[in-house]
Amino acid sequence: MRGNLVPPAATLCAAALTLSFLAAPASATPSVAIPPHPALPRAAAPPRVPGATHSLRLVPLGPRHRAVAGHGRVRGPQGLPAREVPPFSLVGIVWDDATTELRGRAQVRTRPLGTQRWSEWQDVQTHDDDRPDLDSPESRAGTLRGSTAPLWVGASDAVQVRVNPEPAAGGRIAEGAALPSGMRVELVDPGHDPGSTRPRGGRGRSAPPPAPGPSDEEAASSAANFPLAPLGATEIPAVGRPESAKDVEATHVDGTNVAEGHPISDGHGAADPEAEPTERPQQGAPDNGADNGDGEGSADVTDPEADPDIDAGRYVGPRPRIVTRAGWGADESIREKGFVYNKTVHAAFVHHTASGNGYGCGQSPSVIRGIYRYHVVSSGWRDIGYNFLVDKCGTVYEGRGGGVAKPVRGAHTLGFNTNSMGIAVLGTFGRSDPSSAALTAVATLTAWKLGLYGVNPAGTATLVSGGGNLFKKGSSVRLRAISGHRDGYATECPGDQLYNRLGTARSTASRLQGR
Repeated sequence: MRGNLVPPAATLCAAALTLSFLAAPASATPSVAIPPHPALPRAAAPPRVPGATHSLRLVPLGPRHRAVAGHGRVRGPQGLPAREVPPFSLVGIVWDDATTELRGRAQVRTRPLGTQRWSEWQDVQTHDDDRPDLDSPESRAGTLRGSTAPLWVGASDAVQVRVNPEPAAGGRIAEGAALPSGMRVELVDPGHDPGSTRPRGGRGRSAPPPAPGPSDEEAASSAANFPLAPLGATEIPAVGRPESAKDVEATHVDGTNVAEGHPISDGHGAADPEAEPTERPQQGAPDNGADNGDGEGSADVTDPEADPDIDAGRYVGPRPRIVTRAGWGADESIREKGFVYNKTVHAAFVHHTASGNGYGCGQSPSVIRGIYRYHVVSSGWRDIGYNFLVDKCGTVYEGRGGGVAKPVRGAHTLGFNTNSMGIAVLGTFGRSDPSSAALTAVATLTAWKLGLYGVNPAGTATLVSGGGNLFKKGSSVRLRAISGHRDGYATECPGDQLYNRLGTARSTASRLQGR
């Protein structure tokens, strides 16, 4: 069952005030009085459900705002005048049609909780390409919305938004430029960390009441990680080689708790190892087996020395410590019931969340809960899109439910979610460098998970495209076993600075496997 969006409150503002917002430069932070408004209703949360999502419709900013007939778009800038709102920490923008692109610039500024000082204007990444495949049951369910990437802003209690259509040459807004219809700003309160508000017993105090037992969804999510951790565990402990080879037993899927209408399958059909790979862009993996510039060969995972049936358990890297969904406080009631699996895992796609770098490692669970709510409640997905998330301190978190060792189908790389996994590093790495701890975590995680399926992290894999802006649907594409998101889809993700470090991750992961 999905969480319901809070109905929007009406927002009106004087035209002169609105136009002054448009005229302000991106770096300006004028002192603006927030107009009075009725208090927004808060979502009534069950006792075990932290967090809330508040959705506010964007309004015209200026007189030139009218529908573009037959295109599901509207002309002219849109936004939200400065206003106070219930506390939130993560923000994003959604719209009605998931197939419509937001071609323009979206910016927000926020007021930190407990202050009267506004932040600078911050850009929101308008293209969020980490999403379900177009022909997947998740997409066909009819619940998906178009969405930007989420932006972590920290605890805030006021917001202002402006979205301008893409300018033409010369900087002017083109006559036919338009924005998607039904645009709304989503304000996500990730709630408190698990157990942070529970009373504590002690000398001279009565013992706290027993916590309620797990819900069916919580029990199912936790049980999917057996035998790596007991029911209700908040983390899966790290183990070294050769103990980690036993984890191959946890990769098997017996059909129990598989989501209705989502059979275990290859989705687009298993890749034919004999098929000719499609032509790759320059940044893609070479297909001739030669050295690719960073000392890595390109032996295909279908090679006998890398066949899952032969090598399962032989080259499994050490298992990293993984914080479970219970550990970061996933509200299991908002996702769809059951889990969706692939047949296997041939490759890993590395992403950045594009949510900004202004978080502390202690806030990582909150950031993940915010992304989770944004993916499910705001964007209409069945669960968080990524299979794993990694923070700047190198902590690995379980993402989409179904079991960390199992071939869970994520929603992370449009066109290549089948037989792959997605790892998102929390942050934005277009100009900022990822931490060494995060890179080490990516290498350790891929050495373990790809090793469970007999994959050499320094090799390549052949996947079948589900359709995207680089490869036609049904194309057999040879990719590196550890690829960046941009290798499968034309996008800036995972940012230049992270993408340029993936060669090190590949060689480190291969070494950790004992190759």
